[in-house]
Amino acid sequence: MSGAAPANDLPLLSATGVQVHFPIKRGVLIDRTVGHVKAVDGVDLEVRQGETLGVVGESGCGKSTLGRALLRLVEPTAGRVEFDGTDVTALDRSGLRRLRPRMQMIFQDPMASLDPRQSVGAALAEPIRAHGLAEGRAGRERRVRELLDAVGLPASAAGRFPHEFSGGQRQRVGIARALALSPDLVIADEPVSALDVSVQAQVVNLLVDLQRELGLTYVVIAHDLAVVRHMSDRVAVMYLGGVVEQGPSEEICREPLHPYTKALLSAVPVADPDVETVRERIILRGDLPSPADPPAGCRFHTRCPFARPDVCATERPVLREVTPGRTVACHFTETINGGESTK
Repeated sequence: MSGAAPANDLPLLSATGVQVHFPIKRGVLIDRTVGHVKAVDGVDLEVRQGETLGVVGESGCGKSTLGRALLRLVEPTAGRVEFDGTDVTALDRSGLRRLRPRMQMIFQDPMASLDPRQSVGAALAEPIRAHGLAEGRAGRERRVRELLDAVGLPASAAGRFPHEFSGGQRQRVGIARALALSPDLVIADEPVSALDVSVQAQVVNLLVDLQRELGLTYVVIAHDLAVVRHMSDRVAVMYLGGVVEQGPSEEICREPLHPYTKALLSAVPVADPDVETVRERIILRGDLPSPADPPAGCRFHTRCPFARPDVCATERPVLREVTPGRTVACHFTETINGGESTK
């Protein structure tokens, strides 16, 4: 769970109807658009100050694209993103630049996001200098030492280059760079998936400790439900560009309501061998459909063991609240989970 102070009721970040559609181009002399990849297709989210929202789903579901759209690292095709009352999607370049220090990102692959020709000290000092957050070279160097210390690296690391570090150390540098401008919101895109298992827990614990110390708000994007459960206050489960279930982390992990969430959780190993041998496993049939040509109706119906073709193949379910704080996009939630059908 999050190590921050209890979140207040006002959202720091909210997304309404966010879409990111990438055009598919064809042609030799003249490019023409023949379709769109619907990477994100109508997502609503809220993140309250001081909490951690986990966004989980299999590869290709659009969660990383969503994270970038929330910061406008990619431009949303439609929808609205608000940060602390400001419409991020309506800002011009200068307005977005003024807001950037408060919204930062930790990338999945630190080696790809760090300049191999630039020392770690120079990489950390660059945003500080660009935004005028320290006076003179001495002030920037002092801030760099503070950042390295905060992520558990020695001051001598400032003079070294990315290739001289291990994967876990490079991710610590990526975390330090995200913290360089003292942000309020950090979006962590698969922050530990590229690391050895022995290092993952160290980095996760570091993120939790930093949240507690600095009062950060996190959006953690991951496909590993164990990481999300440990770090998150609430979870949003994505499938093929849309959110299919949202709710408190412990409740979703203990009692998932959507068939896709059930399948994701059934794939997570359990440490108890007695439980592991008897628990139900849900094997999804078929492959993830293409986001360039998603199925009609419920996008999960082609793989869902509970789908009914007369409804699921024709009507797209909307997120609706089924219990306080729990929303799910499924036509037959109550039937699947032992209650009465809503249809």
